[in-house]
Amino acid sequence: MKIVHFIFHFTIQEALSCMFPAVIFLSLALSKHFVLPHRYDILLGVCLGTQWIMYRSGLETKDEIKVIAVFHLVGLLLELYKVHMGSWAYPEDAWTKVGGVPLYSGFMYASVASYICQAWHRLHLEMVRWPSPYWIVPLGVLIYLNFFTHHFIPDLRWPLVVLLACVFWRTGVLYSVDDQSYRMPLIAAFFLIGFFIWIAENIATFFGAWAYPDQVQIWRIVSPEKISSWFLLVIISILIVTQLKGGRKGKQKRVRNARAYGSATRCTSD
Repeated sequence: MKIVHFIFHFTIQEALSCMFPAVIFLSLALSKHFVLPHRYDILLGVCLGTQWIMYRSGLETKDEIKVIAVFHLVGLLLELYKVHMGSWAYPEDAWTKVGGVPLYSGFMYASVASYICQAWHRLHLEMVRWPSPYWIVPLGVLIYLNFFTHHFIPDLRWPLVVLLACVFWRTGVLYSVDDQSYRMPLIAAFFLIGFFIWIAENIATFFGAWAYPDQVQIWRIVSPEKISSWFLLVIISILIVTQLKGGRKGKQKRVRNARAYGSATRCTSD
């Protein structure tokens, strides 16, 4: 019963944290079903409206909006490059297209940052043994650059995964469900988020958000290899959000977190 209770409350908080992605998927499904003209433009309006409502309602702060905007830009730049290189395409017409990329596409990346911000509030996340920015900032830059450079030099994703594991192997994330503390290795959190984004990617391509070359004629499941790409991309969003939230605590805060980490470990093993 304890496990059922945990799963029930954890699922509710995770679902509430996914409000922004849920709006995007619902909009994709409805616009695909009703065959709306210029639906990329409509989706941009929906995303902007959702962001405004979440801010005005207090679900997101001004600082969090800034983080989401940064990640929107990060995603949009990546989209422009990938579409130019033929990795995927947006085949439908739109007024708000730049370089073949509809502007709403950046919100699909921004929704990941929105999820992390929401989960931070709802699950009371705390990072334990967060690495120094001298390690994680260059690592985040290398991960981002590899999405561009692998088109003309060898793909370095697997060496980066190994480096990521070395940097974050001691890092954990504390979270609370119904006033009970738990902990998870941060590497496991990276993988789980990347896996669920891959599932979301399959849903998005099914509803025509974009199309990979092998999906132009008929929809096919996205290659599971994409999980590793999302695994790496997640670190960039978590890095930005964690730095906003103060990933590097003072000595007193780190001691308190370490004690809570040990407490959570005992709770998990009980």
